[in-house]
Amino acid sequence: MELNGVHIEDTFAEAFPMAGTRLIITAETAAWAMTAATTMTGFATSVIACGCEAGIEGPLEPTETPDGRPGVAVLLFSFSNDMIKQQLTNRVGQCVLTCPTTACFSGLDGETRVPLGDGMRYFGDGFQIAKQLATRRFWRVPVMDGEFVIEDQVGVAPGIGGGNFLIMATDRSAALAAAEAAIKAMRGVAGVIMPFPGGIVRSGSKVGSKYKALPASTNDAYCPTIRGQTKTALPPEVEAVLEIVIDGFSEAAIDEATIVGIKAACAGGRAAGVVGITAGNYGGKLGPYHFHLHKLLREAGQ
Repeated sequence: MELNGVHIEDTFAEAFPMAGTRLIITAETAAWAMTAATTMTGFATSVIACGCEAGIEGPLEPTETPDGRPGVAVLLFSFSNDMIKQQLTNRVGQCVLTCPTTACFSGLDGETRVPLGDGMRYFGDGFQIAKQLATRRFWRVPVMDGEFVIEDQVGVAPGIGGGNFLIMATDRSAALAAAEAAIKAMRGVAGVIMPFPGGIVRSGSKVGSKYKALPASTNDAYCPTIRGQTKTALPPEVEAVLEIVIDGFSEAAIDEATIVGIKAACAGGRAAGVVGITAGNYGGKLGPYHFHLHKLLREAGQ
């Protein structure tokens, strides 16, 4: 299959189950809400070393937030509800509570819930006040610029981690331009995040290593500078590869993000230096979710 002259490999991305939550962070201005969200989602690229994978789903208008102020929706995924609870305690406590004018709310309904403000309220040292609105409970914690309002609990739902595709190009500039175009398009899809820096991964990995202590190591089959020293998967003209990893709450959301991302990456075609699109998988051994590139693009009318 080709898309604007770019070869699309007949392969699939392999993803695995995770647990996820969605927060709504608001502030007096959109800029401060984004500052809190950006800080909170730092060092959250891979659950392997960061404890979670987190990112910004998108900005919210005042009409879309519980307190009628500008906001940002944040998604956070990890391997268990307990891990999500710990990550929320650390990240909201250090990055949202501390940020001027912010408030923090659950952005996800669900039968399963984990504590959010229930533990953080103790920062109020006994001066905190509970507020019940219908079925939702909030805490008003006194801080130096007024009050920090935080919801008592946050919803948790099943999620999917590790959707992906790789962009192969004639040079690094072409790969980066295509990846940036893909990320810009994918950020319009609700219910997904691309957790790596700017949404893009340069250091794609494989499972295992020659060093026993490492669970993962560089994906040498896609490293152009060592193609003569290993079994390469790269066409001769490819000199740079970048990967985009996708986490989301549903297969449909990851399907959509994959489709719009690949279309955007291939929009300039071979003339823009994009040679091919592929995806990372482990032969079906890693996870039960398989995103077949040809199938997705055919269903999208390509």
